[in-house]
Amino acid sequence: MNVNYSFRFQDGRTVEFKVTDQPAVPASKQPSWVKLEHCQCSNCPLRSSDTENCPAATEILPVVEAFQADDAYQKVDVTVTDERRAYVKQTALEEALRSLLGLKMATSGCPVLAELKPMAMHHLPFANTDEFITRSVSHYLLQQYFAKRNHEEPDWELKGLVERNQRLQLVNQALWQRIHSVCKGDSNLKALLNFFSMASSVSFSLESQLRKLEAKMGGEPH
Repeated sequence: MNVNYSFRFQDGRTVEFKVTDQPAVPASKQPSWVKLEHCQCSNCPLRSSDTENCPAATEILPVVEAFQADDAYQKVDVTVTDERRAYVKQTALEEALRSLLGLKMATSGCPVLAELKPMAMHHLPFANTDEFITRSVSHYLLQQYFAKRNHEEPDWELKGLVERNQRLQLVNQALWQRIHSVCKGDSNLKALLNFFSMASSVSFSLESQLRKLEAKMGGEPH
């Protein structure tokens, strides 16, 4: 997987990031907020005796530093390219960052966020809530189909999907706390909050979200 994000600001400034399926190699010296024990997630399975830095924080560090003073709602031209196609959109910085940060976190090597890696392999930039719900449920149901083929018990009720996103919310909250103290602008913070909001839509209101999708697809909500 190779995904490139290119940002062009109205003042002519350009910033680029490349995301692969391999976690970033950390620099020799990291800021204190990247350390594993700094606002460590309550459900983190890692230990500081074995892992010095948070994998997700290490991965998003260059993005946070690049945009830490920027306003979330300023317009930017964003081009996202992968091996198959390109996506181009003029949008608010926070929407593009939500997309980029979500991709980087899923491929960071974090053992909790790793559950999102199958979706990251088919990354859809600038996805809205409907698209996020559709992709989340579709990927999860495909995993259940493969489980059934392998003589395992499938979860057609999506209980595991809700539990997964509850775990992801704990990570999102902790990451927001990590970067809160270092951001002068609000772009990174709002991007993470929006990402958190999408995960919440799976955890707390999945049934209502599915009913909305059913109506849009021509079905009759029950």
